[in-house]
Amino acid sequence: MTVRARETTQYVGRRRGFSRSLLARLLRKRVAVACLLTIVLLYGSGALAPLVAPYNYRAQDLSHTLAPASLSHPLGTDRLGRDILSRIIYGLRTTVIVTVASLATGSLVLGVAAGLAAGYWGGKVDTLLMRIGEVFLAFPSILLVILIAATVKPRVEGWVRSLESATGIEGLVRLGVVDYLVVFGALALFSWVGMARLVRGQVLFLREQEFTTAAVAIGASTPRILLVHLLPNALPPIVVAVSMSMGSVVGAEVVLSWLGIGVQPPNPSLGNMIFENGSLDVLRSNPHLLLAPVLVVALLIFAFNLLGDALNDVFNPRTR
Repeated sequence: MTVRARETTQYVGRRRGFSRSLLARLLRKRVAVACLLTIVLLYGSGALAPLVAPYNYRAQDLSHTLAPASLSHPLGTDRLGRDILSRIIYGLRTTVIVTVASLATGSLVLGVAAGLAAGYWGGKVDTLLMRIGEVFLAFPSILLVILIAATVKPRVEGWVRSLESATGIEGLVRLGVVDYLVVFGALALFSWVGMARLVRGQVLFLREQEFTTAAVAIGASTPRILLVHLLPNALPPIVVAVSMSMGSVVGAEVVLSWLGIGVQPPNPSLGNMIFENGSLDVLRSNPHLLLAPVLVVALLIFAFNLLGDALNDVFNPRTR
């Protein structure tokens, strides 16, 4: 075995040992485990909605409208006799699609890439990327998201209908693809700035360390330095930031749907369910229509925030 191969094996072994140590520390935190199980349960039911939901979200039974909780309908029914539990599960599917897509394209792709470039090359690249980020931060993000979602949607719908005509695939608009694209695209457009600043700060520190200097000295390529040496060492704060930002993205998606510019009926959304039943009269006469989606949203946001705090403790060397 060559010296480089031996060093690579030792490095991989140390990384695996470090990962196992972090996982053991996380599993010792009961609150973190409970939050993780809650998130997996809610997101898993949303991802497997057609298999998990007891009824179709469009199924109506006008003979059982506004029915209270029962064995056949654990959370009751709405004004059209639709099962609330099934609609919440399908609403969680909307939440899964929007949050995962917006974070994957915004924070993890745009944010991490911009932060790596700004921190490693610095100079004009750093100045340009950070000034662009400051322009985005100069305006209230939720207002710009609302503006973009309201103005871009007709054009996106035209593109999707053209795609349907060109490919022969029908039903994309009916399935809510346009709403999903508009909502997660608008959220992704403004979610990268904070992640870019975080990664930039980490890279500015890491590029001055001895292992980075050694990698440059032996002639390692720039992509290898960025992806093998800098990015893995910047992962802990990225993981914490993503876990904490998931809750805010969930809340933003609900707010957009609640304002009527997010996912539109008949496609279910937790925000739409809250919007349709957001009145004192409903809360007094049929509280299950409002309380069920509100409690699910609150539980999801609460779980993400507590999990983020736990991950921060796990990755923070001062708490070890």
